[in-house]
Formats: sequence, C-alpha cells, structure tokens
Amino acid sequence: MRRRSISAATALAVVFSSVALATGMAGPAAADSAKVLPVNSVGDMVVDGVHQRVYISDPTAGKIVVTDYSGTVKATLAGLPGVTGLALSADSGEVYAAVKNDNRIVSVETGTYTRTASYPVDAAPGDLEEVDGRIWFSYGGDFGSLDVSGPEPVVHLAQRGDNDSYPGTETLLAADPAVPGVLVAGSGSRLAVYDVSADDATLRAEGDMGGGVKQLDLMPDGSQVLTSWGAGYSIGAYSATDLTELAGYPVGPYPNAVRVAPDGTIAGGSFSWYDPDVHIHRPGDRVPVREYDFPNTGNTSGADTLVDGALAWAPDSSRIFAVSVNSYGVHTLRALTDPTKELPTLKVSAPAKSERAKTLTVKGKLTSKSLPAAGAALKVTRTDVESPSGKALAAVKTKADGSFSFTDAPPAGGKVTYKVTYAGDAAHMPASASGAVDVSRKAAALTLNNKGKLYSYGKKVTFTAHLGTTYKNRTVSIYADPFGPDKPKKLLKTAKVNSKGNLSATVSMTRDTTVSAVFGGDARYAAKTVKSTAYARVKVSTAVSKQYKTGKIGSTTYYYFHKKTDPLFTTTMTYYPGRKQRFQLQVYYQGKWYDSGYEYFALGTAGKSAVRLEAPGESGIRARMRSSYINGSSGDNVNSTTHGAWKYFAFTK
Repeated sequence: MRRRSISAATALAVVFSSVALATGMAGPAAADSAKVLPVNSVGDMVVDGVHQRVYISDPTAGKIVVTDYSGTVKATLAGLPGVTGLALSADSGEVYAAVKNDNRIVSVETGTYTRTASYPVDAAPGDLEEVDGRIWFSYGGDFGSLDVSGPEPVVHLAQRGDNDSYPGTETLLAADPAVPGVLVAGSGSRLAVYDVSADDATLRAEGDMGGGVKQLDLMPDGSQVLTSWGAGYSIGAYSATDLTELAGYPVGPYPNAVRVAPDGTIAGGSFSWYDPDVHIHRPGDRVPVREYDFPNTGNTSGADTLVDGALAWAPDSSRIFAVSVNSYGVHTLRALTDPTKELPTLKVSAPAKSERAKTLTVKGKLTSKSLPAAGAALKVTRTDVESPSGKALAAVKTKADGSFSFTDAPPAGGKVTYKVTYAGDAAHMPASASGAVDVSRKAAALTLNNKGKLYSYGKKVTFTAHLGTTYKNRTVSIYADPFGPDKPKKLLKTAKVNSKGNLSATVSMTRDTTVSAVFGGDARYAAKTVKSTAYARVKVSTAVSKQYKTGKIGSTTYYYFHKKTDPLFTTTMTYYPGRKQRFQLQVYYQGKWYDSGYEYFALGTAGKSAVRLEAPGESGIRARMRSSYINGSSGDNVNSTTHGAWKYFAFTK
C-alpha cells in the first residue's frame, strides 16, 4: 500500500485547477477521467485500493473529500481544522488524518467514513506515514510516532535525534510497506534514513538533498530515497544506505512531486505551464515511458498545473491520480489509466491514387520507446463505398524494426481507406492509423434539361435528369435552389431512374432557380452533379384611371384624358422585399416614339405602385407608358427582367 507526503507549506499555498488531460503524442487514454473537486487546497491524498476510494485533505476548508476512482464525490468529512497529512492502515480499514490546528490525529473507518478515534499528540502534526502499524508524524523540524496497538495510545516526540535539520522548516516523511522498519525524513536541505523497528527512531544515514523539495518517497526494494527536486530539474535519487547522490530522473521545470508505485514505477510531477506535468519512469530509466500534459482551462496563457505533491498511485499500479488547478483556483482530480504503458506511434503510407482492381502496396511502421517484438499482429480494415462499415483484411505482422507492408487490389473505386490497428500488449497501449487512396472510377453520364430557359411566373416546369450506364447505383437526387437568401435549397425527389434512365421533378417557376441532379456514384462510376438554371418572369399589370373615355387609333386602344386631368397608373407586380418597378414614358412625334425618361417607384407589400402623371395642359399629345421589373436595378435579382404591356393615352380639350 502506497502513501504520500506533501509539505505543510505547500498545502496552504495558493493553488490552481483544471478539467482535462492529454497524454503525449497519442492523446489521453479512453478510460482517463477528470472531475472538478470541491476543495480550496490540497494537503495530502491517499488511495484505498480495497474500496477504490481516493482521500484528499483540504487544510484551508478543514475537511477531507472522498471520491471514487472516477472523481465522483462519495463523502465529505468536515470539522478538521488544518487537516493535512493522511495515511492508510495496512489492511485499508482506517485512514489517519493529521488535524494540525487541533494538535491531534483522527482515524476514519473506510467502509462507512465514520470517525472512530481522536488522538492528542501534543504537537501540530503535518506529514503522516504508517510503518509496521505505528503512525509517524512530522511537526515543525522534528517528528514523532503514535502507537495505537495497545490498550492506550502511546506518543513519542522528538525522534529526530542528532540529525542536523534546519529549525523552522517543515519535516517531510516517506516510507514503503514493502520496506519494514524504515522511515525517511527530510527538512530544509537535509535528508536522513531511520531504523524505526524499535520504540524510538535510530539514525542510519544522513546527508544533503537539493533545495525546494516538496515530497519524498522510498523505492519498494529499499534501495533508494527519491526527492521531488534533484539536480537539473529532475527527481533526485539517493542511496538509502549512505545517501550518496545517484542519477536522477529528468522531468523538466519545475519539479514538485514524486510518487513510486508498488511495482517500482516512478511518477514525477512538475509545475509546468507550457510543458508536460506528469512524467512516468521505469526504475533506472532516465527517459520517461509516458508523459501527461494538462490543458489550459483558465484565463491565462499558461496551461493548468499540478498541485505540489498531488500524485498518488492506485495499489495495483493501474492508474495514477493527480490534482491540477487553473488560474481560477478550481481543482480537478484526474485518474490517468495505464500510466506504465508506452504510447506507440503507428504510421501508414498508402499511394495517393490507384486504379480499381489493380494491386497496390500499403506500408507503415510501428514505433515506441521500446519496440514491440517482431511479429506483432496488426489488424487491417478496408473501408470503401461497398463496405462503409469496413471489411477486415488479412492481418499483417511487423518486422524486427517495426515496419510492415501489405498488398490489396481494391474492388471499389472512390476513396478507399486502410486502417491499421495495433491492439497493444502488457507494455504498450493500443495504436491505430489510416491511409487513404483515391481509386479511379469511370465518369458517369448525367444530364439535366431546361438549362437557360425563361418561363412565365408560376409556370409548372418538369425537369428531367438522365443517367447513363452505371455499375449498381441507379439512384438520382434532384434539388431546387431558388434565387434569394430567404429560400433554401430543397430536395425535390430521390429515387431510382426508370428503365430509360430518367427521373423527373416539377418546379413552380416563381423565381430564377438552379436545379441540380446528383448521382452519388458507386464502386465503378464516380459521383457526378449537373446543374440547370432556368429563369422566371414576374407578374406585372397596370390599371389606368381618370380617363374620360377609351378609343382606338388604328388597332391600338387609347385612354383619353382632358388636357388638365392627371392620369393615374396603378401597377401590380410580384412582391419581393425592397422591390421597385420601373415606370417608362414615351411620346409620339411625327410618326415615331421617343423616350421621355423613366423612374423607379417602390412597391407596397401588396405589390402595388400608383403613379400620377402630371397633365400637360395642352391637347394633341399622344404618349405611352409601361412598368417593368429590371433584374438587378429593381432592387433584387431573384427574377428575370420582365416588361409589362404598353398603355397608350392621349390628351384632348
């Protein structure tokens, strides 16, 4: 069972938060989870593997939050002022909590979250570790122990002995259940290893460690002591025998956490706005197996960061838990699954183009920090128009360098995608990649009639699409797209063409309209779309009033007006927002008609426009007028230019 330690100074620091996690090049694993925590700070965290619970202390709020492995809160234990260090009993039956502001340690039953005991320790406890049934706690620059195995609790203080720690600095503790009788303590830049198999702690080794350390841990084989900050932005490593410094584990700026799994895998943390935050190392390997980079969920340029020391392993090493924060101060618990597995990269290279039914070669390579053994099986799936859900092809195996290749003669044309999948193994996560090939197809013959034709307003026009030879697909779709932003493109019909290859649909021509016929293609003939734009006039008519009679000059009907009477011309035209009619006037002189000018008048919402023409005041004048819709000049372009009929009129005495 692994426990962890976080410095009291860190626990009370200003923190950040986050809500999601990405992992290296391959991104987050599917089972990773992240949920916001209802805490203001993080003092310590331990994982109960028996009940699959995570305990997180919040010294600022004086409470412990209990979640399941997904981060869902299951219980909140309040009334614990300054609670910081946590430790789990060997049988996972009790969680011990250091209630710093009350100078006591309390125990909580893990099955019911019931507080079972409260032990005064005559000091302000900070860090906690359980070693061989006794609870060891730090306070200031020293540490002590609490033994609850007898009829009465027994407290031993001042166990530092002759270790030369720095007064006024908080002591950090570390232990491992696989290493009985050993306790590690660090304060300031001093580090010590103690034998705690007897009642009192006996100093075995002491030495120096780097400054800025937030957390300590002990390797489960008892060989090394790890510190959260070593030389050159690394996890520090020291011999547990004499504390000589060993090669550490690089994590990048700025190291702030270290946690060792029961199998010896090392998790290092760093406070990194622009770099990965959690780094997983195998024992003795300075190159990380895996790294996790938090996203930016705050309001600053830097991403979310890891809370100092906020890492904890599940006892089965299946996941590691981390608490991150953002610039708003929101904390998030992250469960990172399979952290000990490498994230391999799979690349697939396929030819850009190929002929249908001709053999092509797809190549690729599987790479990882430690390459999977030659002969790793890769699943291959081909997706095309005839197998949209994918068709499994023969599996392919990798060579010694991870490369692979396979051939295929795609039976269907169009976009053909080859997806290669590596299932993963005990040391590697799954990976997949795809390559697409544009496989040639014949051009389909598709036509559509009525292109460029002009129709009267409202005429019902039949558009017929004709599809030539295809392989299997005989379905065509016909769409109508009227001019104007207020009328969307609309599907008129989708169906198989008849025995002659035809499919028809009717359009009521109230506007200029683009009709399109679409053939979706099949395995041997490419998709095709053809368009036919037909045009529609507007309805336009003009009523004349104020005349005193009508009559004919030759075969032409005239409206007669007294020379001082103003004619009134009321035009009715198909309405469209902002539309205007053009009023054109011509005068007859010596056997010819001459333009007298034109002017645009807006239509009302009913499509009407009344124009009063001022009387000339003299007789003998013959004139004519007409109302027109001019595409583009009448305020819109949704119809084709349409001229109304000429209205002839004359002025008499």
